Amino acid sequence: MQWRNSSARYGLVSILMHWSVAVVVFGLFGLGIWMVGLDYYSSWYRTAPTLHKEIGLALFAVMLLRLLWRFLSPPPPLLDSYGPMTRLGARLGHGVLYLGLFAVVVSGYLISTADGRGIDFFGLFEVPALITGIPNQEDIAGLLHEYLAWGLVIFSGLHALAALKHHFIDRDVTLSRMLGRAR
Repeated sequence: MQWRNSSARYGLVSILMHWSVAVVVFGLFGLGIWMVGLDYYSSWYRTAPTLHKEIGLALFAVMLLRLLWRFLSPPPPLLDSYGPMTRLGARLGHGVLYLGLFAVVVSGYLISTADGRGIDFFGLFEVPALITGIPNQEDIAGLLHEYLAWGLVIFSGLHALAALKHHFIDRDVTLSRMLGRAR
């Protein structure tokens, strides 16, 4: 399989980033839901949020790399069989997913740094608290983070359903290209 995208399909780098981001987003969502229900005496009370933050920062880095990769190796063009509404939906849908991912991560960062402390990244370095002092920063960012996370997961589910619709109903190569196959 090729590393870079071609006009017919996605390359290995794009495929790995796409599917790893999907797994991480759903994993972080599940971890987030689980950890807010932990009580003070749980052995995961401090560990789960720390892990959630560290993985969230890693996701941010992968998303920056993913954006850079889109410029270095543009994705295959939309299929000729797509009508104008499908083309618009594909562009808007991908834009919403990218913006949603960055918005969720930024809101999580604002929660974690509201008290002026940075975020430790797996003991390697600390991401500094650059934005603090916003009134009720932690509460507002927390609400935003929760709603954005739900929106992102729901929209990702719709994205997956659209890919399945293209595969099973339209019988086009939309999903096959993201799996590294082209017919």
